[in-house]
Amino acid sequence: MRTPCSRLTTIAPRSRHYVHVVVAGKQPQVDWLSVDDAALHCARGAGIWQWAGQNDEPGQSPDVVLACAGDIPTLETLAAAAILRDRLPDLRVRVINVVDLMRLQPDTEHPHGLPDREFDTLFTTDRPVIFAFHGYPWLVHRLTYRRANHSGIHVRGYKEKGTTTTPFDMVMLNDLDRYHLVMDVIDRVPALGARAAGLRQDMVDTRLAARTWTREHGVDLPEVADWTWPA
Repeated sequence: MRTPCSRLTTIAPRSRHYVHVVVAGKQPQVDWLSVDDAALHCARGAGIWQWAGQNDEPGQSPDVVLACAGDIPTLETLAAAAILRDRLPDLRVRVINVVDLMRLQPDTEHPHGLPDREFDTLFTTDRPVIFAFHGYPWLVHRLTYRRANHSGIHVRGYKEKGTTTTPFDMVMLNDLDRYHLVMDVIDRVPALGARAAGLRQDMVDTRLAARTWTREHGVDLPEVADWTWPA
């Protein structure tokens, strides 16, 4: 899904007093949603991607929330969710995608903001939230500092680290990669602890293998470059 363009086509014909910014990249992007679902999601501004989570059943709280905003953070979050689905099938994971950052603010602070009750329903009041963000992490913290679960929100984003390298290596340099997100989940879900030690070690080793592959071949690891959402 090309998030900015989808949102633009959704609101542009009916909106007034808006500045529309189109951010276009040179690389192909994955369409995560159908056209109709993308229009609904963009109009909503933020919402649960039920198909991407696991064991996120009505009446139960998730063990962890994986939130994301931006094309690359969304890709890495979904890849992390797929790893968790394969390696920790009993874990309850909720995946939330955000296309309107102002939804993170209370409705008392911005007209697009979510009321506290609605925000708490989405993000919970007491579960760890791993938020993958395309910008500086402090921005998400500033937008959510009034929320009940602000202390439980851990943001991964741009850390002013980078060089001329491959796309995934750049993501790893900023600790925003799928393997690091899985490690964050293991570190912040109390119920995991020692029983996920083997998975955590695998994530550390895979990060090292990916970095080594890039240094030797000048391209990203095939399992990363060719990754798609599992059927």
